Amino acid sequence: MAKKMTKSQLLEVLAEKTGNTKKDVATFLETIAETAYKYTKENGEFTLPGIGKLVKKHRAARMGRNPATGEQIQIGAKTVVKFRVAKAAKDSIL
Repeated sequence: MAKKMTKSQLLEVLAEKTGNTKKDVATFLETIAETAYKYTKENGEFTLPGIGKLVKKHRAARMGRNPATGEQIQIGAKTVVKFRVAKAAKDSIL
């Protein structure tokens, strides 16, 4: 398995390709992340073209099972965030 790309490695690659400083690129990435969080919270979804979409989804309450005892338990309703990969990303990776 290949090693994961670290944040500093990503910043270095982006800075080299764009001709900006690593500090500028870091600020830009932080701004994208903050914007994605804000718009997903407010509007329920945020799309990053060519990459994918963050979607806020409500999960209804349901019955579950405690794996240790086998006892049935009630799992409460909650809101979760899912990431849907864009078709363009799937096609270029696979």
